[in-house]
Amino acid sequence: MMNKLSIPLSFIAIVISLSAFFYLSPKEELVYVDVNRLLNGYDRTAIEKQKFEIKTNKLKSDMDSLNVSWQQDLQAYEKDRISLSEKELEMKKEALTSKQQQVNNYQRAVQQQLQEEDKKMTQTVLNDINDFVKGYGEEHGYQLIFGATGSGNVMYAHGSSDLTEEVLEALNKDFEKRN
Repeated sequence: MMNKLSIPLSFIAIVISLSAFFYLSPKEELVYVDVNRLLNGYDRTAIEKQKFEIKTNKLKSDMDSLNVSWQQDLQAYEKDRISLSEKELEMKKEALTSKQQQVNNYQRAVQQQLQEEDKKMTQTVLNDINDFVKGYGEEHGYQLIFGATGSGNVMYAHGSSDLTEEVLEALNKDFEKRN
């Protein structure tokens, strides 16, 4: 009796195991996300860009104030030039040159700082997206998700392979929950 039952039970167990294996095994289809669309459509990107824009405007305002101050000093020098002695002219000229160098150095430093902060902000957002896509892929059983950037790493893909909108929607929902 036991032998008669063990064969059908074994068969059923094998069928269930195979079904579970194929049903639960990772997806073999090739899919991709458009990284630029994710980056541009991600809510955090807009928030970070807005913060960056505020900081940029403040620093540019500071630079403009320094330039205006230097221009005013230059105009005063030009106006008073006739009435100044040779020594006073030389001192004012040196002071103007020094101030102009300070303004130029400040402008270069601000531009470098803004470039670095823009790069850091973009990398932070990309890291956030990459972490999310990794978790998304694991959760949904994908073996591989390509990232298309428009620079040639995915030259063609059928529209059904594009997960961008699906991932973007989930990414923004996740971001909304965290904030």
